[in-house]
Amino acid sequence: MSARHRIFGCVALVVTGLANAGPVQIEGVRVATASGGTRIVLDISQRAEHKLFTLSNPHRVVIDIKQGRALTSTRPALPAAGVVRNVRTANRADGSARIVLDLARPMKPSSFLLASDGKSGDRLVIDLKPVGATTIVRSAPQSRATPTIRATPTIRATPTARATPSGRDIVVAIDAGHGGKDPGARGPSGVREKDVVLRISRRLAEIINADPNMRAYLTRSTDSFVNLRDRMERSRAASADLFISIHADAFRDRKVRGATVYVLSSKGAVDEAARRLADRENEALGEVSLNDKEKTLAEVLLDLSQDASLSASIGVGDEIIDEIARVTKVRKDRVQQAPFLVLKSPDVPSVLIETAFISNPRDEKNLASATYRDKLARAIYTGITDYFVSNPPPGTTLAMMGRSRPARMAEVKYTIRRGDTLSGIANRYDVPVRRIRVVNNLLGDKIVVGKTLRIPATQEI
Repeated sequence: MSARHRIFGCVALVVTGLANAGPVQIEGVRVATASGGTRIVLDISQRAEHKLFTLSNPHRVVIDIKQGRALTSTRPALPAAGVVRNVRTANRADGSARIVLDLARPMKPSSFLLASDGKSGDRLVIDLKPVGATTIVRSAPQSRATPTIRATPTIRATPTARATPSGRDIVVAIDAGHGGKDPGARGPSGVREKDVVLRISRRLAEIINADPNMRAYLTRSTDSFVNLRDRMERSRAASADLFISIHADAFRDRKVRGATVYVLSSKGAVDEAARRLADRENEALGEVSLNDKEKTLAEVLLDLSQDASLSASIGVGDEIIDEIARVTKVRKDRVQQAPFLVLKSPDVPSVLIETAFISNPRDEKNLASATYRDKLARAIYTGITDYFVSNPPPGTTLAMMGRSRPARMAEVKYTIRRGDTLSGIANRYDVPVRRIRVVNNLLGDKIVVGKTLRIPATQEI
């Protein structure tokens, strides 16, 4: 894995507003720059509770809106050469909406709410000032014609005795199969593989990007053709910790249906090792070059890297199968092995998911459904996070969080509160979702406010 790691930091700011009567729609985003600072205005359907925090390397400001719903297609016009380089939105599994501001340099954020004045609706205002500058939160100017509008005070999180661990994001490369001139398989009613797998990949990327400890990289984000080896090499160039290739299978017998998860076969690994050893003048494993190594040493390094990668691939594949089996029929309940070219990266754990048989009418109908694609993407995400909670890559925030607190050897009980999700509780206690389901005899992810969950002990490593 590449050692080009990003340092990840977090300073939490919590801002509260009035209780919501229903979902908060984020209707628009505006960005303006003046007097050395930047102001971002979110047009919202009603006042909302929200929290604000920063991440570094790369520098970001994150706004989470409780019971929010973001329009993921919203892309505001950004000032030329401004500090805000990009605005991303995602709707999270816990019912909140997340807005991420990608910044050119570190900035100090503050926020306040403006109530509707009859001309404009409710707004959430975020002001960004250079680090070190004094930030003053003011209420909106008042006039006799409008009611008094008070800025919601900023409430800083209470400092804790232990500093927040800092490390890099876990990078997940998502590869939507086929594309462009290669449509892939086609269903009985004309649904094309290249289209549905791109939609699943985009949705999975949104869900991953809503996780503060993870970042998604798409090998293709549009209907474009990328050759197989380029897909693999792009993920390595992105310093990916995991490569997920999304496909939809086809078969002459339309009765065949269900999902299958593949990792690289032994034969595929041997063939790829031979190719890379033959071309080791230009080959490297992470930042370790093979071109100056004796052939025997190069073979040993490559074997070790491939063994570790294949073991991790099988581990994450098992977790994904467990999760997608809750959403759809699984054709094989164990990870399968095949010599797919896109799985041949020697130093990036790689999994190929045949999400369904598009040749089956029922599977094709599911793939054409946005609701089904969302469930499938969430299942894949849960499988990925279940694996990484137990096996965090070195140098990541998740790994440092594990080292920063001792293993909890005793089982605890947790009373479910409003807004909780099973995946959120699992992340909080560093326990895979699957283990919580098993000890509590849960068949799915539905939980009930007020009920008590048994949280199994974490395992010593």
